[in-house]
This record gives sequence, structure tokens and C-alpha cells, in this order.
Amino acid sequence: MTRLIKYLIVFLFLPIMVQANAIRLKDLVEFDGVRGNDLVGYGLVVGLDGTGDGLRNSPFTEDIMSNILERLGVNVTGEQFRPKNVAAVFVTATLPPFARVGGNIDVTVSAIGDSKSLLGGTLIMTPLNAADGQIYAVAQGTILAGGAVAEGEGASVTQGVPTAGVIPSGGRVEREIDFDLSSLSTMRLALREPDFTTAGRIERAVNREFGRNVALMQDSGTVRIDIGGTNSRSTAHAIGRIENILVEPQRKARVVVDQRSGTIVMGSDVRISRVAVAQGNLTLRIEEAPLVAQPNPFADGSTVVVPRTTAAIDEEPGIQLAEVPETTSLSEVVAGLNALGVSPRDMIDILKSLKAAGALHAEFVVR
Repeated sequence: MTRLIKYLIVFLFLPIMVQANAIRLKDLVEFDGVRGNDLVGYGLVVGLDGTGDGLRNSPFTEDIMSNILERLGVNVTGEQFRPKNVAAVFVTATLPPFARVGGNIDVTVSAIGDSKSLLGGTLIMTPLNAADGQIYAVAQGTILAGGAVAEGEGASVTQGVPTAGVIPSGGRVEREIDFDLSSLSTMRLALREPDFTTAGRIERAVNREFGRNVALMQDSGTVRIDIGGTNSRSTAHAIGRIENILVEPQRKARVVVDQRSGTIVMGSDVRISRVAVAQGNLTLRIEEAPLVAQPNPFADGSTVVVPRTTAAIDEEPGIQLAEVPETTSLSEVVAGLNALGVSPRDMIDILKSLKAAGALHAEFVVR
């Protein structure tokens, strides 16, 4: 009876254990046709506190300002004006899939002239074009810049990037993308990280969800779905059901290194073969202390500079030859390297050498 109870407990908790590392399908793939579109525009920011473009260095700012004023009925032909509170900017945004006319989107504003800051500025109505040259949205509003500038006659300080900012919901959709989702009879799922094992698991999970063969793996990055075979009310209903299916992805073993910050990130599948490691630091120090020799007063002679150089080589004890055993988990890899007492930057050099020696079994990415 006790053994039966144990078997029942294992049977009940087995699905939870299997799905412990499972991820929703919507976080692993992109649905074919369901995508955003990039928009870009060229506009003018006004209301700056003397931090705008120098019109002598940025003549395009004067041109666009003249065009805007003339469209508003102000004739500035032949006039010379040098305001310091305007700046020319590029405006970028992404039109989300199925965006409808009248909807709002976020826009990003970036200075392209010699403006020092966009803090407190207001973007004047700017049309946003897609790759086909059509206007799909119009942007306008107050800019939220992510930085600050303080300066005086002798010094200045800048925090963040004050020459770029965002306008939350600053763009209004004026044109829709012509895409009929309901007319699709098949749909492809594009894996964000192509892998044959993950694609096969997606195929089996989708077929298990619908109880029939509606998914087919075409390659490591594509799984085709037969929308008609799902017997759903519409394509949207089928996608809504598919995107919440749980799948455990299979990823490559990877080590990512950022040399600037000394950051090391390792995947859980990283393995190291048995290897011996020795590491030490060598410092070469050269100091120059020239000596100036002058003749006695009223003596017949000249001043001579005598070079004096001190050179030394210091070698820190570092790590003597140490053995790193063959490991089978990420925790053992980290523990084995930490046991050598190395700093993160020294560990980067060791990982490079391990990869060159063929002892590090993972993709090594240096940024």
C-alpha cells in the first residue's frame, strides 16, 4: 500500500516536473505576417532653453523652420533669423500589427544637429513614413528626455543622453496596413532561435493540443500550421490557442563575455573537459627621473640634462598549475573556476584559453 501511494505521488507531480522549464510558444516564435513596421520622419523641436541647433552649423534646421512657417502663412523669404530654441530631429516609431486608424503609438526623438539638449522641447507635427513612402502616422507632443546638462563658464557636466527622448503615445495612426489574417489557410511559426530539437518539440506539442497532425516542422527555424485542420472558428482563434502552448526549448551551450564591464554569463549546458590551468600577472614598470646639471656661477660651461631611468619587472604569484576536473553542471564549472581565486577579468582570459585548448564545450561570444 505504501509503495502504491509513492507511485501515485510521482504520477501526480510528473507533469509539473516536466513543465517546470516550459515556455509559452508566443515567447519562442514569431507568427508569419504578424509583425510591426518601422516608421521614420524628419521634424522640428521648439521651446528649448537656448540649447537648440546653431543655424550656422546646421542650415537644414533653418530650411525646415522656413517651410513650416510658410505652411502656416508666415512669409520669411529673405529673412535672417538665428533662434537658439529650435532643433532638427529624426522621429522613429514602430507601427504594431493590426494598428487601427486613430490609435496611439510611442515615438522616439533624436537630435541630428549640434543641439545640446532636447529637455523641455515640443515636437511639431511630423509625418512618419514607412518603407513604401506612404504616411502611416503623425507625431507631436512634449519630449521626455533621459538626461540633464549643467554648465558654467569654466566647466560643464552631462548626465545621460539629453539629445534623445521619447513621447509616450505621441504618434497617431493615420493609415492601416492592408493584411487580411482571416484569409490565411496555413501559417508559419518562425523560431527566434532556430533549433531542430525545439522545432520538433513545437510540432509535437501543437499536434497534441489539437489531437491531430496540424503542425509540420519544415526546418530548424520554421514550423507550418494547417489552420483549416485546427477546426477553429477563425485564424485568430487558432493563434490564440497555439500561442499559449507550453514547450521546453533546447538551446546551445553558450558563454557570453563583455570585456568592457567584465561580465560573464554562462548557459546551464556549458561543459569543461578535464584540464590544467596556470595563471599569473607580469608588470613592467619604467620610471624616468632626469637630473639637470648646471655649471658653477661665472664658470665656463653649459647646462646638461642627465637621464636617469629605473626599470623593474614584478611578477605576482598568481595561480600555480591547478587541475580543473571534468564538470557536468554549470554550478560545478563556476565552483571550479572560483576555487582558483581569480577575478572576473582574469576568468575571461582563462575561458578564452580553455576555448582555444578545446576544453570549453560551448559557443564563446565576446562583446
